[in-house]
Amino acid sequence: MIDRKGKVYFRNIFAGIVLQDEDGFSFTYDFNYLKEKNPPISLTLPLRKEAYSNNHFLPFFDGLLPEGDLLKKASHSWKVPDRDLMKLLLSVCKDSIGAVHIERIESEA
Repeated sequence: MIDRKGKVYFRNIFAGIVLQDEDGFSFTYDFNYLKEKNPPISLTLPLRKEAYSNNHFLPFFDGLLPEGDLLKKASHSWKVPDRDLMKLLLSVCKDSIGAVHIERIESEA
């Protein structure tokens, strides 16, 4: 599997990296974001140096995606399978409503 990752911004400040690799999904706060004592991007992801990791899609990021018919429309519009949550996240959340947006990091091939 090719690693897929994105830069996570909170109120337009770079906050960390969201990643999907062969081990699952993770989010890691950026060192400088932590050093500057910025707020957490979510109450479910308190500030810490260690990565948040899970075999399944992290619930906070799942919550950024549309649901139901809107998910189907977004999936169709972006030509992304509706079960590929990471690809949808990197496509849909680059210009999302709210304090968090995510920019895809192109893989170095």
